[in-house]
Formats: sequence, C-alpha cells, structure tokens
Amino acid sequence: MNVEDLEVGDVVYAAHDIVDDGSMPGNHLGDILAEAGARGVIVMRGYIEEEPGKNVFLVRFEDKQLNLVLAF
Repeated sequence: MNVEDLEVGDVVYAAHDIVDDGSMPGNHLGDILAEAGARGVIVMRGYIEEEPGKNVFLVRFEDKQLNLVLAF
C-alpha cells in the first residue's frame, strides 16, 4: 500500500512509538502518545503549507482499553 492511497476512515497501525515533541497540550515532552502496533483511524488528511506535495494525517489511536483517544 502506498501512503498516497490512504483516506479518511482507513485503519492504520503505528510503525513505532509516537512520542510527544512537546506540542500536545496536557502531555510532557517525551510522553508516549501511541505505542508501536497501536491501531488507529485516519480522521483528517492535509498537507504542510510549505510543502504542498507532502501529506500529513490526523490519526486517533486506541488506548490499551481499545478506546479511541486524542488525535495526533
């Protein structure tokens, strides 16, 4: 599968731990936001204004109780 083929609503899995870079309110720098292998769903797709050819995705990942948590 190619990243460009992903759409809103697609299920994805974290390839590695996703760590807070200090930009997530209510968390601390270095906090693990989603562990490697966590299942998530794409809730928004966009691009970086300075790099319109580069896709970015907003994903809600499940926590250990399988609840969808904050999107990042």
